[in-house]
Amino acid sequence: MDGTSAETSGDGSATGQRCGVAALIGAPNAGKSTLTNALVGQKVAITSAKPQTSRTRLIGVALEGDAQMLLVDTPGIFTPHRRLDRAMVSAAWEGASDADILLFVVDSKAGAGPKLDPLIESINQRPGRKWLVMNKVDIAAKDKLLVLAEKLNGAVTFEHTWFVSAETGDGLPELKTALADAMPESPWHFPEDQVSDVSQRLLATEITREQIYRQLHAELPYASAVDSEQYLERPDGSLEIHQQILVARDSQKAIMLGKKGARIKAIGEASRAELSKLLGVPVHLYLHVKVKANWDDSREQFENIGLDWVD
Repeated sequence: MDGTSAETSGDGSATGQRCGVAALIGAPNAGKSTLTNALVGQKVAITSAKPQTSRTRLIGVALEGDAQMLLVDTPGIFTPHRRLDRAMVSAAWEGASDADILLFVVDSKAGAGPKLDPLIESINQRPGRKWLVMNKVDIAAKDKLLVLAEKLNGAVTFEHTWFVSAETGDGLPELKTALADAMPESPWHFPEDQVSDVSQRLLATEITREQIYRQLHAELPYASAVDSEQYLERPDGSLEIHQQILVARDSQKAIMLGKKGARIKAIGEASRAELSKLLGVPVHLYLHVKVKANWDDSREQFENIGLDWVD
């Protein structure tokens, strides 16, 4: 941790500082990653309109006054079918296990359908402080919003209910201030200028995966993964990045490449531009596609993307 202005007591504990963990839990596509980015103040998690974009948990580091908030952005919780699904859901609950506050993020537009019932039941059984965050209020039907919030508060004892839009910023200053006030007294866990626990190398693979989700449709994004092969700093300060996109079948490789390589070129160009903007240096990105049958049932691959192996 770098130097901060807080004084330090004789036993080494910082005074005047607060730091704690807030875990964002919700169904797929509730907007947890968008909310994490908005509270941090810059992009630390990838987003897309498709559900289940997040595969692993990450920590976004947000600051407000003397408080540092460790926002655990988790994969959406859903009924798992594959080993990869089970690992994602396990990562989500593990991310919430030691949180000071659990933020239940709900898509206000989608409402509370049957798929949300098991999640509500699980949250209700968990101890600790729980806040309800009604997201996407800018596109939700206002007459149904309060009814939905009342229904959820009837199912779970929430300490607070917040109405926000991670996309537009509505309600976020109030939520962020309240979170900062709720953090326990503690030294900061990260340097002041660090915004995430994710390495730049892993972030680079996530940015490429984000473009795959945004540019390809149907099931193919879920049948692919991105591995980092090389991440080198050139003498001129630019970055040279080599990544491998894994798919399970030759037919998927053809779709990923596109006609005369047009699709993989578009994915590479968009990812390169986003990385250059985020990292502040020119990026030379090289992508290639590899067919690896059953990549989503490989212990090594789980480790590469930051998931625990789940039986």
